[in-house]
Amino acid sequence: MPPVTRIAPSPTGDPHVGTAYIGLFNFVLARRSGGSFILRIEDTDRERYNPESEARILEVFDWLGLTPDQGPASGGPHGPYRQSERLHLYREAVDRLLAEGKAYRAFETAAELTAMREEQRRLGKDPGYDGRARGMPREESDRRAAAGEPFVVRLATPDEGATSFKDELRGDITIENSQIRDPVILKSDGYPTYHLAVVVDDHAMGVTHVMRAEEWITSTPIHVLLHQALGYPLPLFIHMPLLRNPDKNKSKISKRKLDTSVDSYRAQGIVPEALLNFLANMGWSMPDGREFFSLKEMTENFDYHRISLGGPVFDLRKLRYFNARYIKELIDLEDLAGRVAPLFRAKGWDWPDEDYLLDVVDLLRPRCETLLDFEEGAAYFFDDDFEYSEEALRKVEAGQSHLEDLEREISMLDFFDYDSMDELLHGYVQRQGVNIGKVMQPMRSALTGAASAPGVTEIATIIGKRRVLDRIGRALQSITAALPDDNPQRELEERRAQEAQAKQGGQQQ
Repeated sequence: MPPVTRIAPSPTGDPHVGTAYIGLFNFVLARRSGGSFILRIEDTDRERYNPESEARILEVFDWLGLTPDQGPASGGPHGPYRQSERLHLYREAVDRLLAEGKAYRAFETAAELTAMREEQRRLGKDPGYDGRARGMPREESDRRAAAGEPFVVRLATPDEGATSFKDELRGDITIENSQIRDPVILKSDGYPTYHLAVVVDDHAMGVTHVMRAEEWITSTPIHVLLHQALGYPLPLFIHMPLLRNPDKNKSKISKRKLDTSVDSYRAQGIVPEALLNFLANMGWSMPDGREFFSLKEMTENFDYHRISLGGPVFDLRKLRYFNARYIKELIDLEDLAGRVAPLFRAKGWDWPDEDYLLDVVDLLRPRCETLLDFEEGAAYFFDDDFEYSEEALRKVEAGQSHLEDLEREISMLDFFDYDSMDELLHGYVQRQGVNIGKVMQPMRSALTGAASAPGVTEIATIIGKRRVLDRIGRALQSITAALPDDNPQRELEERRAQEAQAKQGGQQQ
């Protein structure tokens, strides 16, 4: 039977990298064997529900390329795929459990529950619901509910013994029933708790493999007992290792210590292929040990038995390393240019043709780690009215005579292309008998306004002869304008005024 997996995020905030991580592994597990991957929105926490968050979750999975086979956007045979639209299913399950005596209503107020916990602490007992409403006669329960008295529904769990289940990565896991204590499965607002909804939905949607984070291990016995109470067969359980902070204690990642928003990484110029490849290496490895591989290659080679239970560290430096590798080598140039173009257009930049954009992106990509680096380093290709840094002006001034010579020689070039420009520059350096940096550094500064930039010949070839000459002329004018006025008398008067002011200030002290 082909596997059916699911990811079920709660739309209560920014899409979390942990959701992307678990979603990736569920996606490849399903696709590896021709199964189905479901995206289900768990929106029963109505106080924290955010419709914008739901929209971003769907957008993020689309951006990552983890397109679900079933979900709110794509539909499917087991919809609807929002829990708030499936309340009748949970109500039917609760009614059956109540009728069979496997669940019961509890009418305690918040104050009564607080008093119960305080009494347990006073007596040194473990905190938890004490089952006080379990013995209420059904007639009384029905009467109080019909009268409109608020209640929750609790699952009746065994007081003695333990509940066991098998984890496909960790083996048999057993938790004492005394730690479970009749959990709430239906809240007073009529919405199910996570425990009930996830069990009902997984069964109704035919989920065969429940792959989720290891923090849900302690909740799994509740789900096992619910499966048994409802007569549902158990799925396979696979609890993934949690992503960890790169701190001494390898603590669980949280937004207090680390940026956990997928939206944020996207806005920082991280490409989806790099993020997925990085997350894939969090607890799993390719059979041949490769670090860099595509989603397709991961899917073709995936075996969940290769998942390691060691705490994978979410190292931002390594993520940027992965991203840089994709930008510099692994993404096709045309594809990369298509991703960079919207950033350039947002700056108001335009270009004469597609080849110009490709040339710019190709020249800059060896120097970029993120997509935003293109935006930060490309201004001089699109804007001739850039400012010169102080360091660039110093280099222009130091190489003024060379720039004046090159301005004349370039103006006399009949044919301007890479080879002719390269030959002109290197020929000039040889004739002058100077270090190549004495010529190229001022030229680079004149063309870009910065002291650090890609190769001079490449830049010149892209922007063209006319703009090269205009920029050399503008650079030479800039250093002339920056020079102090040659007026010794005024300089002497200014110096005397400064000395008098300093003397007066000393006397006042």
